[in-house]
Amino acid sequence: MAQYIQAVPNFSEGRRKETIEKILNEVRNVKGVKLVDYHPDPDFNRTVVTLIGEPKPLKEALLNMAGKSIELINMEEQKGSHPRIGAQDTIPIFPLKNITLEECVELAEEIGREVYERFKVPVYFTGENARKIERKNLDFIRKGQYEGLKEIAHTDERKPDIGPAALHPTAGATIVSAGTNPLVAFNVILDTSNLEIARKIARIVRGPSGGFTTVRSVGLKFEERDKVCVSMNMFDYVNTPLYRTYEVVKLEASRYGINVIGSELVGVVPVESLINSLEFYIGLENFNRNQILENHLLDLI
Repeated sequence: MAQYIQAVPNFSEGRRKETIEKILNEVRNVKGVKLVDYHPDPDFNRTVVTLIGEPKPLKEALLNMAGKSIELINMEEQKGSHPRIGAQDTIPIFPLKNITLEECVELAEEIGREVYERFKVPVYFTGENARKIERKNLDFIRKGQYEGLKEIAHTDERKPDIGPAALHPTAGATIVSAGTNPLVAFNVILDTSNLEIARKIARIVRGPSGGFTTVRSVGLKFEERDKVCVSMNMFDYVNTPLYRTYEVVKLEASRYGINVIGSELVGVVPVESLINSLEFYIGLENFNRNQILENHLLDLI
């Protein structure tokens, strides 16, 4: 029975199209791996990639991607609004079908070791692979970002888990992890161009400032419409569903006499993240996932 894993690697380039394509070419047409989606963000200067595949070819595709990112991205020159510590900033993997979380944890360990062995880029582990409880929090690892971390990476508290107690001089470090569920990137668009309002609402929603513990959010310009949005990374869409954060943003926006005019998902999402919102908004009772026709098709495959 074939096993499948989802990976959502992020590399620190979202502006140079030629560079982005060269990095993505490392995973295209790899047998046993599918490039599902990628989302370059010029403001973040970052590209989020979604891959699915069998463990062995997926591992090689991720390592090839990391190698090209490390070759083409110089962190001494890279600037963007998204926190980051390295060229191949993150490599998170998640069980998708016929594979356990424990097997994904083991594969993440292999990936981390080989990132250092092949490219001499140090590695931090987070998620289920975290060596210390505080490193389960991605914000802790990224605190200070590349510029700040390189000054203190020699300390016991902040040194990498694999490699010397220092960052790579141009590629920084890579964060590797396994987890149960991938994050969902969710933007709620406000009917205003006032960025400060979006930032105030983002502070209310995000965990570290008193909001949802599994949500990180920022206020951003939504350039396509001359509006602003509350941009959220949702790390547990089961216990903190999309509809809950959406309703809080709506409620807070009403304080300023502002409406929510829409929302968008960045990249692909698990169907479960949409089903729980469907149940909430139309009041579905006793809904069974077997009522979704496509679920039966997946079983045939």
